[in-house]
Amino acid sequence: MFRNTYDSDNTVFSPQGRLHQVEYALEAVKQGSAAVGLRSKTHAILLALKRSTGELASYQQKMFRIDDHVGIAIAGLTSDARVLSNFMRQQAMGERMMFNRPMPVNRLVSSIADKAQVNTQEYGRRPYGVGFLVIGQDQSGPHLFEFSPSGNSYEYYAMSIGARSQSAKTYLEKHYESFADCDLEDLIRHGLHALRETLQQDKELNVNNTSVGIIGPMGQHEKPISPPGSFRILEGDKVEVYLESMEKKEEAPAPASAPDAAPAPTADEDVQMSG
Repeated sequence: MFRNTYDSDNTVFSPQGRLHQVEYALEAVKQGSAAVGLRSKTHAILLALKRSTGELASYQQKMFRIDDHVGIAIAGLTSDARVLSNFMRQQAMGERMMFNRPMPVNRLVSSIADKAQVNTQEYGRRPYGVGFLVIGQDQSGPHLFEFSPSGNSYEYYAMSIGARSQSAKTYLEKHYESFADCDLEDLIRHGLHALRETLQQDKELNVNNTSVGIIGPMGQHEKPISPPGSFRILEGDKVEVYLESMEKKEEAPAPASAPDAAPAPTADEDVQMSG
């Protein structure tokens, strides 16, 4: 599908100024199952669609806890995500050991962006084939960042990555102005509606294929946690109460048949020509 004279090495620019190996890495992110992130004035949340390789296999892990104040959702190669998440944990742990404080979220995201950028410039390396949505909380409030294999990172009010993520972005763009004042339950409901937009026609969200990650004060349906407001992942039966609160999806009306259409002739009939 992708063949180009300049795509054999990530250090060679094409005449159009493009790095094809980096673009292919971004395509790998688009092949992963969808992840959605949102933030309000008090909370930041992640929602992810988990895949299973078959009936006998468990569902893949889509979220990782980095520190009490940071968590990530992934789309792309899980093995690359495992390496980068371990690097983020080391950075966060080093900050606590040296300065006795949690690492600022923007610096933590910048550290993995710098690490990914090296793989787009040095010979003999390949770009990471995974993208992250990173949520965190610090003195300035909750944050949501996107990290991509190109080494870029951006902060968002709401974002989605992965397969069919554009459908989720369309929903988020329509409703993002109301997210700032939402409580946790409403924010999760918006996130589930956006995640549902990425599903195939015959699929539905359920307790097995849905993960929810939260940073911020405890919600109505949660049990107390320590330390308060730290990152936690909800899976299985803990997600059911939020799935039940979703509004039913509006079904598109069936196209009306033409009233004057003549019935199709059967196999034993001759087609009558009008004079």
